[in-house]
Amino acid sequence: MKITFLGTGTSQGIPVIACSCPVCTSSDARDQRLRSSILIESKGKSIVIDSGPDFRYQMLRAGVKRLDAVVFTHEHKDHIAGLDDIRAFNYKQGEAINIYAHKRVQDALKREFHYVFTHDKYPGVPELDLFEIGHHPFHVAGIEFMPIEVMHFKLPVLGFRIGDFTYITDAKTVTESERAKIRGTKVLVINALQKEKHISHFTLEEALEFAADIGADQTYFTHISHRLGTHQEISALLPPAVALAYDGLVLEK
Repeated sequence: MKITFLGTGTSQGIPVIACSCPVCTSSDARDQRLRSSILIESKGKSIVIDSGPDFRYQMLRAGVKRLDAVVFTHEHKDHIAGLDDIRAFNYKQGEAINIYAHKRVQDALKREFHYVFTHDKYPGVPELDLFEIGHHPFHVAGIEFMPIEVMHFKLPVLGFRIGDFTYITDAKTVTESERAKIRGTKVLVINALQKEKHISHFTLEEALEFAADIGADQTYFTHISHRLGTHQEISALLPPAVALAYDGLVLEK
């Protein structure tokens, strides 16, 4: 299994054109972060977790030729806004794309992309097959996903454990029962927004505490705001088994 980080950034504190902070002016490619998403490739199948506003460019940049499914963590715009751009894969593959999401997230998709779900469709709109997910394991293209529920302020958000790999993007609190589902994972990906306190995201300190509690062989931080600092600066502060993820990072499992 091959995992590619399509994006490791966030809309929270996204840089503006006039921003002159060290991250926004950095020449290090690892500081140029698009919205968080990963690509999972296994046995000729390609699955994306979340399709944010940068989805089209991310897929072009990664050279993705086929898309079999999209799995959603939650309904915030930085995780769903690019869904319309799956239409290119509909056209190329001649089939609908499978969408896996909680019922609440599906309802949001139907509101945001209402024209996709009408009976009298305009030619060329995306073609989707919806599959509802909850708290029980499910399979996508032959791969088992175990949902992990975390709280994003008051909003339940799903992370996913796939074998010995766990991916979580928007956690602020994680119950012990959900942590138990993660324990034993070898690679953990968890959000680390910034150093300062935040109402709905782990700070750097909180993410480090969570990583230490889980004890994965390797932890990567994602969903990174430009307020956190440059890749080089923050990497120097991290323990050996923890690293910042960056756009284009590839893991072979």
